[in-house]
Amino acid sequence: MAFGEQDTEANYRGAFDGRLPFGQRPALLIVDVVQAYLDPTCPLYAGVEDALASCERLAAAARAASVPVIFTNVIYEPGGGDGGIFYRKVPALKLFDRGSPMGAFPPTLQPQPGELVVTKQYASAFFGTSLAATLTAQGIDCLLICGFSTSGCVRATALDACQSGFLPFVVREACGDRHPEPHAANLFDLQAKYAEVVSEEEAFKLMTGFAA
Repeated sequence: MAFGEQDTEANYRGAFDGRLPFGQRPALLIVDVVQAYLDPTCPLYAGVEDALASCERLAAAARAASVPVIFTNVIYEPGGGDGGIFYRKVPALKLFDRGSPMGAFPPTLQPQPGELVVTKQYASAFFGTSLAATLTAQGIDCLLICGFSTSGCVRATALDACQSGFLPFVVREACGDRHPEPHAANLFDLQAKYAEVVSEEEAFKLMTGFAA
């Protein structure tokens, strides 16, 4: 079989087989779980209700295990003056102008008092924010990452976690995208190169182990 004709897993085997250990102090990072992706009338609607339910279960488990829970959202000044080229490239980002109901957290998954909310203007939760400094100050070395969308802000955040020295563990069922193909392709690539992609059940076990 020619090199280019191998199936994807065979093609990657032997070059991208590394595994990362779980950290000593994890946090759950819930990326952009906001109404824009959940309201069927919104252009960004992604049909990710199952992923939302998984995020809800993870948040409950993290709180029970005393694992810090961190949320991100996106807010732009009206007109996107702080959104740069990203705002110009994706016209639908105007839905996150300050005060828009599409940028609100859903009623079933709200930050609790004392939980950090990181507001960003770009895809990664690390870019242009104080997230890395805050994690370091709290002694957090590992992130369980979930949210929307897999191919966008989840991927960018996981990549920057890796590049910033935080162990990234992406929770498969708790991530969602508007189409299954970019969702699957990005999870595959994250596992191969930058992160560990784990199931919801594995994430529960990792948090339970931390609590113990």
